[in-house]
Amino acid sequence: MKINKLLLCLLSLLVFVSCANDDDYETVQVASAITMSVAELRNSTSVLPPQNISESGKVYVKDHLILINDKKEGIHLIDNTNPANPQKTAFLKVLGSNDMEIKGDYLYVDSYMDLVVFDISNLTEIKEVERLEDVFPYYAPYPVDATYINYNTCPQDQKAIVVGWNIKEERRKIEDNPVYYDVSNAAFSESFSSSETGQGGSLARFKIVNNYLYAVDYSNINVFDISNLNTPQKKESVEAGFDIETIFNRGEYLFLGSMNGLYIYDIKTPAVPSFVSEFRHVTSCDPVVVDGDYAFVTLRGGNFCGAINSSLRVIDISDIMNPVEKSSYTLEEPYGLGVKNDKLYVCDGDAGLKVFDKKDVPSVKLLETYDVEKAYDVIPLANNLIMIGDGTLYQYSYLENGLELVSEFEL
Repeated sequence: MKINKLLLCLLSLLVFVSCANDDDYETVQVASAITMSVAELRNSTSVLPPQNISESGKVYVKDHLILINDKKEGIHLIDNTNPANPQKTAFLKVLGSNDMEIKGDYLYVDSYMDLVVFDISNLTEIKEVERLEDVFPYYAPYPVDATYINYNTCPQDQKAIVVGWNIKEERRKIEDNPVYYDVSNAAFSESFSSSETGQGGSLARFKIVNNYLYAVDYSNINVFDISNLNTPQKKESVEAGFDIETIFNRGEYLFLGSMNGLYIYDIKTPAVPSFVSEFRHVTSCDPVVVDGDYAFVTLRGGNFCGAINSSLRVIDISDIMNPVEKSSYTLEEPYGLGVKNDKLYVCDGDAGLKVFDKKDVPSVKLLETYDVEKAYDVIPLANNLIMIGDGTLYQYSYLENGLELVSEFEL
């Protein structure tokens, strides 16, 4: 009986102490770095059999070949000879890849800080033929779901890089910890013509114009002379602003979408793009396409994009030195967009693919909405429209007043 009373007293004391100190502790999500040596990264490229996609990225089309980026993992190659029944043919493993462009028989892909060139003249024997090392800034992937980063797990020199994160729940005392960094204050971000080239979507960071490849990072236009397709030459980068996200070409101009505006650059001297003008808007994620005298910009708010509201903006660029906004339309969650003739196609995230009539631009009119899961980017081709959603490739044929689904291909 005495033993039971003693245990009861000890238990009561334990509960008291635990409750008394509970405010001194917190439950947090701590990210530990997954690292890879730079040498291992540069030897990891390979051609694999078709794989399931992990996270849909950007889409690119060249003739009957569709390429879909699997974010940071590589590129899915799809034979689209029969759009009603596309077929995966291979997976090109390129770690750290987000963007791609093709000219002739050569495919250009980023791999974190490197530019890699592949010979794709024979799609059954794709070969890496060149790698330009350290031509892009390296940005560590962002640990979105973490509260803190354990920097003890991060590389201490430049022989290794962070390629991902293990996130675990920890209960820790509330105090400053020199090896834990509050992610909420993090300033780093996740690391985007000739008839011989293919066509990318509006979210692209790569663009080939004649004998030059332009690749934007978060503050620069990186310029590569590709006169010799298999041996590109890095030229001097051009500082272009902050938070650059996308690149689009029309004639002798590059249009750069950033989180705070639209920047226009002249490429009359192709090796040295020169600033022409800019259009400022509220901070938000911002792809752009151009048709005639108008630029169409989607601004996505929320998350890291800054603004609360999302919209489509129509900008008059007839005076290239003085872009002026002419109209604005509310959207839900816009990503990529594309134009063909009098139609404007806008990927509005979970709100679907939206088709606008723009024949009376700067006024546009919503014609139709197509329900798809996470409409991400779109490429209006001459005879059909290709759209990438959440793990799904959609293809549509054009009707007089809308679109008709040709195929829905699970990736």
